[in-house]
Amino acid sequence: MRWDNLKLETQEGHRLPGYREPAAVRTFDAPEALDVRFYEVQAKSVLNKVPKASRMPFRWTINPYRGCTHACTYCMAGDTPILMADGRHKPLADLRVGDAIYGTERRGTYRRYVHTEVRAHWSTAKPAYRVLLDDGTELIASGDHRFLSDRGWKFVTGAEQGSARRPHLTTNDKLMGVGHFASGPEETSDYRQGYLCGLIRGDGDVHRLPLAMADLEALRRARDYLSRLTLETDELLFRAAGGTTRAISAIRTSARDRVQAIRELVRWPRSPGDDWCKGFLAGIFDAEGSSSGVVRISNTDDESIAWTEYCLRRLGFSSVLEDGGRAKRLRCVRLVGGLPEVIRFFHTTDPAITRKRSIAGTASKCRADLGVVSVEPLGKELPLYDITTGTGDFIANGVVSHNCFARPTHTYLDFNAGRDFEREIVVKVNTPEVARAELMRPSWKHEHVALGTNTDPYQWVEKRYELLPGVWEAMRDSRTPSSVLTKSPLLLRDIELFKQIPSFAANLSIPTLDEKAWRATEPHTPHPRKRIEAVAELNRAGIPTGVLVAPLMPGINDSPAQVEKILELCADAGAVSIGGICLHLRGEVRAIFMDWLRSYRPDLVPRYERLYARGAYAPKEERERISRLVRAGRRVTGFRRGGATEPPEQDHPQMAAPPPEQPSLF
Repeated sequence: MRWDNLKLETQEGHRLPGYREPAAVRTFDAPEALDVRFYEVQAKSVLNKVPKASRMPFRWTINPYRGCTHACTYCMAGDTPILMADGRHKPLADLRVGDAIYGTERRGTYRRYVHTEVRAHWSTAKPAYRVLLDDGTELIASGDHRFLSDRGWKFVTGAEQGSARRPHLTTNDKLMGVGHFASGPEETSDYRQGYLCGLIRGDGDVHRLPLAMADLEALRRARDYLSRLTLETDELLFRAAGGTTRAISAIRTSARDRVQAIRELVRWPRSPGDDWCKGFLAGIFDAEGSSSGVVRISNTDDESIAWTEYCLRRLGFSSVLEDGGRAKRLRCVRLVGGLPEVIRFFHTTDPAITRKRSIAGTASKCRADLGVVSVEPLGKELPLYDITTGTGDFIANGVVSHNCFARPTHTYLDFNAGRDFEREIVVKVNTPEVARAELMRPSWKHEHVALGTNTDPYQWVEKRYELLPGVWEAMRDSRTPSSVLTKSPLLLRDIELFKQIPSFAANLSIPTLDEKAWRATEPHTPHPRKRIEAVAELNRAGIPTGVLVAPLMPGINDSPAQVEKILELCADAGAVSIGGICLHLRGEVRAIFMDWLRSYRPDLVPRYERLYARGAYAPKEERERISRLVRAGRRVTGFRRGGATEPPEQDHPQMAAPPPEQPSLF
């Protein structure tokens, strides 16, 4: 048992069809494993012969896991904005393990905002409720989710009596936090011009360049904005660090016409719009602002101060002017309204300098008008998400939100291809030992063995069981050619073993780069761009690695522009081959996919019913269309990395192209 560093919660015998001995059923006290049961079995054989009818170009495969662990606890709508450690916000569905966000911890009398990280991220469908607050904040969550109120942690729903009795939200409760988050600015030409005006004027002198600052984030944003106007600048070290002082960098241009153009660019506008005002406030804050729970913008120039006050008023902020008799008539415009207004200022204007946006250490006081107005059932199930963090909480749309820890799942008599596939995982714990015994037999003919043809061998649970290193060692010692197909960059862990296998190829499945399509069809998988980074790292290490654009789903991710973009990035990553496969809908996957389609893309249901009316595969003409789409993409992008433009069609022990089989959909 390779999870010896974790607490064993339950162990019981359960007989599974096809296994002589009862399985050890385990649950573990770990964030990733909540509400997931692992059926540890001793396999008699792990080397599986592939049926001829499966259309695979190899005869043997190994699958250490049956089922795929995606997640278990699901609480909030995927578009719920979460406060990130850089002061911005990101939709809950887009978070990934390792992301830095804000949580809270108690220090003395108050909870204070602190940095923490995402340790797990999950999703499924559950009955949804809408929680409406006095300030207009709207939260979509499951009934089991908990929020921090002025009376402690409260579930969304509950009862006063009976088995459902538990602390739950009522209209007498007030939630803790800063209130709903503002939308960020659009990066229009007016916003960029306003930002440059605020930054350059805030620095003190519009008649001189270079522009020198200690924070590279602001300088590089300014340089980028100037470059878009064909006003190129150089970056240089203005002053080296010394003692307690930080290094100062600068951007400059020596061309007279560019200097004059920049001066014209930062003239005060006659009729500024909201975008210009947002950009100006972001720029002058980066230049002369400070924040320690209170936003202040200092300046000695009367016009700059007047414009700062005007822009704040226009965007609905209140401020006061502080004049403490400082040298050179230095005065401060101070934002009023407490932390809720500070957060709204950061989100509305989006300053570039991360350190100035920090609220770490600030007390989480209930200043916003967050009284509960109503808790209403939506009358339907929705895709809901949850995360586990280091602090046990996170900030969801301005409200302190608790991690959800699931109760143990029910005991199922039979597994199914839906929820059970995600939560009832069969683990062949003796896979490395049995693989070695089978591959070292004198009768073994050293045919190609592929992993990842049924379920992803590098799903997150592999980080705990660590079955694959032993499998790769057996491949190496038996000199068996092999390959792997996965969605996960976790395979980089075993890169040194890959180098030792006589003939080895890796393939990563990257069906789309479109954020909406990815979140809808693969909500629990590593980001597609992370997979492309893994392709690049493997190829740099000498491991021939290709890409499988699969499944290509008609009307969802099969546009030429999407495919061409994947091909372009894969070429840059050094991919040795690329293949595309039209969607297969075999067995129970068909019903699951069609249910998903009815919920998310009902407009496509008639098309799919026609395409798959006769079986698991789309008609020949549709499959040929998909093939032509990929070939056309290769021609447009000039994809010829690794000397290959077409994936091999036949069985070959050194193939780098993926097999013509799609990864698991659900």
